[in-house]
Amino acid sequence: MAASGNSEHHTALFDLHSAQGGRMVDFAGYALPVQFTGIVAEHIHTRTQASLFDVSHMGQVTISGADFDTISSALETLLPGNLKNLKPGGMRYTVLLNERGGIEDDLIVTRPATGQAGDKMFMVLNAARKHHDLEIFKAALGDRLQFELHEDKALLALQGPMASAVLAKLCDAPEKLAFMQTTASRIGDIDCQVSRCGYTGEDGFEISVANDHAGKLAQMLYGDDRVKPAGLGARDSLRLEAGLCLYGHDMNDTIDPVSADLLFAIGKKRRVEGGFTGADRIIELINNGTPTRRVGIRFDGRMPVREGARIVDPEGHEIGHVTSGTFGPTLEAPVAMAYVPIELAEAGTVLRALVRGREVTGTVSKMPFVPQNYARQPGI
Repeated sequence: MAASGNSEHHTALFDLHSAQGGRMVDFAGYALPVQFTGIVAEHIHTRTQASLFDVSHMGQVTISGADFDTISSALETLLPGNLKNLKPGGMRYTVLLNERGGIEDDLIVTRPATGQAGDKMFMVLNAARKHHDLEIFKAALGDRLQFELHEDKALLALQGPMASAVLAKLCDAPEKLAFMQTTASRIGDIDCQVSRCGYTGEDGFEISVANDHAGKLAQMLYGDDRVKPAGLGARDSLRLEAGLCLYGHDMNDTIDPVSADLLFAIGKKRRVEGGFTGADRIIELINNGTPTRRVGIRFDGRMPVREGARIVDPEGHEIGHVTSGTFGPTLEAPVAMAYVPIELAEAGTVLRALVRGREVTGTVSKMPFVPQNYARQPGI
């Protein structure tokens, strides 16, 4: 990652991060903190208490111009998720595909709570892909729908087992929301959109707020001793332990969601009926299988096996590669994701990777590597 001086954009919390001692780096054109006190310390704090992440670089998009049925039907021509059955306040993780079935991006689509925003819907897109995605959406649906990218909004992620108790002191959103649900809320005198979701495997919330109020909101959350700042480094190790993909690493526009083990991002009926971009290819792969599959691997020893490491057979021939890898602080062991031949994708299979010319042994493991602690019911 480059120095923050090379970053084109600053988030609304840039000055606060700097004052807190955040080590700023460039990520997708934004100056963001990679760490504050240390990646391992921030990782463990998130697993045990609550951390605040700045994810304002993500693309927050409003979709309008028609009623819900029309918007959801139009979006389903591009997205394989079942959007028509989204209830008010519901959220859905899905993928944007190309004609070859490759993943252009992964994203979350949201239907606002009843009475909140009329017939509008929302999406959150990956930072490095948001303008690319919008070009695709506008080219296909721009004559029927309007897409507005909100550069005037920040996005704060409060994550960890104490997140609900912390937020409950400031608003009633935790009492209303289960995992993958959203509501409009007022925190102090600040209007926000609060969603119960995140990228750590822990219970938590993502809070959309106007840039002008982001700093004040962050300071309110930091007023609770259980909340500390965390950066991109801990966010990456947390999501990897939770078995969550990172676009541009574990998936890209040449990798399909079946090979990526993301079949849950495709609605069950839609796996049969199709009707979305790339459907013919995806249905073929579902029916006939894929030659490779994304798997989790726990490696022996303590040496991290990083992205790009080659997976080899006993003769040393490359048979796959690592797409994400780190030392998992919760597990106190190296963990990774990799694409390997389908016949080697079963849990318990022993694999070998090359790290600096050395062979490291690992075992295919079910993901997530650590339990996901999402709140399936509203409450604290």
